[in-house]
Amino acid sequence: MQDRFDYFVVFAEMRTGSNFLEANLNAFPGLVCHGEAFNPHFIGYPNSTEILGVTQPMREEDPTLLLETIKRHSDGMGGFRYFHDHDPRVLETLLADPRCAKIVLTRNPVDSYVSWKIAQATGQWKLTNVKKRRDSKALFDRAEFEAHLASLQAFQVQLLNALQTSGQTAFYVAYEDLQDLDVMNGLAQWLGQSDQLEELDGKLKKQNPAPLSEKVENFAAMEEALAHLDQFNLTRTPNFEPRRGAVVPSYVAGAKAPLLFMPLRNGSDTAVARWLAVLDGAEVEDLVSQFSQKTLRIWKKDHPGFRSFSVLRHPVERVHDAFCSKILATGGGTYPKIRKTLNRRFGLELPDEVGPDYSAADHRAAFLGFLDFLKVNLSGQSGIRVDATWCSQSQTLQGFADLAQPDMILREDELPDMLALLARRAGYDAPPAYARPPEMAPVPLQAIYDADIEARVAAVYQKDYVSFGFGSWA
Repeated sequence: MQDRFDYFVVFAEMRTGSNFLEANLNAFPGLVCHGEAFNPHFIGYPNSTEILGVTQPMREEDPTLLLETIKRHSDGMGGFRYFHDHDPRVLETLLADPRCAKIVLTRNPVDSYVSWKIAQATGQWKLTNVKKRRDSKALFDRAEFEAHLASLQAFQVQLLNALQTSGQTAFYVAYEDLQDLDVMNGLAQWLGQSDQLEELDGKLKKQNPAPLSEKVENFAAMEEALAHLDQFNLTRTPNFEPRRGAVVPSYVAGAKAPLLFMPLRNGSDTAVARWLAVLDGAEVEDLVSQFSQKTLRIWKKDHPGFRSFSVLRHPVERVHDAFCSKILATGGGTYPKIRKTLNRRFGLELPDEVGPDYSAADHRAAFLGFLDFLKVNLSGQSGIRVDATWCSQSQTLQGFADLAQPDMILREDELPDMLALLARRAGYDAPPAYARPPEMAPVPLQAIYDADIEARVAAVYQKDYVSFGFGSWA
């Protein structure tokens, strides 16, 4: 695989995330992407004058000169980004060459169109500092969008047909995949690189993470104009979280009971596991855990009629628990580096230790600051990872679906009744009562909760509220 390709091309369009993809490709020691090498208006980047000694006039005279230079003289495997309106003289050569690795980056055309219109209005085409973000709304133009869509679709069909007729395969990357470290490392492996990234590039930020309805000035007119194109799903809740895997090692099965618990990392996991152990008169250590996909398949085969379940927790309670246990708490189980970054960049002023002078007002201010961070973090505008304890529960369940969905999704406030029902269906006539976990917080949530906190949490976890119908916590 190491010598399968000599160079690569990223087929993309404006506002599809190609800058972010390039930044991560360039983070691999053996790869170098030279920007929009064949953009008719500049060479590489708007302020560049040459690529590897080839100037724009030289490229205009002979585009194959630049192509050969990138192929042969890059410091590593060279490549570039190519849009549908770039120099057409090299396209046929690229498509016909099996030694050229094809990466196809795609994004919902409505999203890319709206993003393009906003960038035009603000003059901001990249964002590295969220505080310097410029805000504007797009004005939807039906004729302009239809022309935009037609050109994108025609180019994608051209790429597909060329690959099919020549027996080649491209590496397809969706805009939503760009935040997935495993996908980026997989792409590098496909290109023949043995190096792997430990984290994604954190410089570029999502510029417009709000729903389309908040980004388009004449949204109602856009809905009406595109009513026949329902595949765009205009009213969806935007999701910029990285895709999550099934996290099979976190699953827990009964010591004897044919029950499989699939945790959502929401603060109730330990209490549910304790109930599952007590069901068989066992200890938590006796539960079957640390599954691999192979051992999970074996367990399922050995337990015909088993039931699997997950537990939803109200987002307000869940995120408060995550804040207290992972950020605010002292000792083990905390994220001190993230806490330090929150203090420095978001002004939370979190203490290293929570003392007796830590008041409810202090706690409320710190929690609201954490919610401000999460709005940026879950929108893909922060270099800090989206941790499993505060990612959306819907995203975790979506990751489960890649392997197997739980039979039942229970609600934490209904666990006493629902766990008893689940146990009886598994053959237990007198199941133990479920003991709700005590609140491990220096200041109780009830002491700071109000409508403002509910609204702030709902803005961060809109997808969970919409997907699961959560109402107010109190």
